Amino acid sequence: MTEVLLERDGGVAVITLNVPQRRNALTLPISAALVDAVRECENDESVHAIVVTGAPPAFCAGADLTTLGDAHEEGLRRIYAGFLAFADCGLPTIAAVNGAAVGAGLNLALACDIRIAGPNARFDARFLQIGIHPGGGMTWMLQRAVDRQTAVAMTLLGHILDAEAAVERGLAWQAADDPVAAAVQLASGAVNAPRDLVRTTKQTLRTTSGNVDHANAVETELRAQVHTLESAEFAERLERLRTRITGRS
Repeated sequence: MTEVLLERDGGVAVITLNVPQRRNALTLPISAALVDAVRECENDESVHAIVVTGAPPAFCAGADLTTLGDAHEEGLRRIYAGFLAFADCGLPTIAAVNGAAVGAGLNLALACDIRIAGPNARFDARFLQIGIHPGGGMTWMLQRAVDRQTAVAMTLLGHILDAEAAVERGLAWQAADDPVAAAVQLASGAVNAPRDLVRTTKQTLRTTSGNVDHANAVETELRAQVHTLESAEFAERLERLRTRITGRS
């Protein structure tokens, strides 16, 4: 059985963790396969956005405990690589959280730009409860997704968010009965824009979300906007728009 599936749906790639009998827990080979799948999407000009999900019943139950038991720094970094591939991806990424996202599975969800929660979604840090310190940048990602009290409750106190609470706390963009379908529909918005422009704008969002003041944000955007104004893609789209406007007059 293929442990990581990659399918394409109209310019949106859907990556599925496909080890339901192990609740899609991350092993070293699965993490490596996630890296390869993301790389394949980034190298495929037809793909404008990526959705990641898990074969039911879980999204991802974290790192396989036998793998963790044998892991040292190198092994942990190899586990991290699977979800960090989504954090580093230049394309928009959406986690369709259809079940439990635990530990490293929560990291996988957090590594994506947007999360959509299904009816059975559970966002569960659980690191401390199994006697291990959080890893993979979880504390950094979580505190940028939710307020500090929620981050403390989840990380230190073992609080678990369901779909409704995740939306209320800002951890998920929306709840949906079919999170994969909702994620693909949302991701399709990127398909209508030039792929290079999508990637550039995502990079700008990263740059301006840090310790950047308004004036520096204006300059960052100005350089990118001038570049796109000079592109052939913009000229073609502008001409089509003018033709439509002329046709209506």
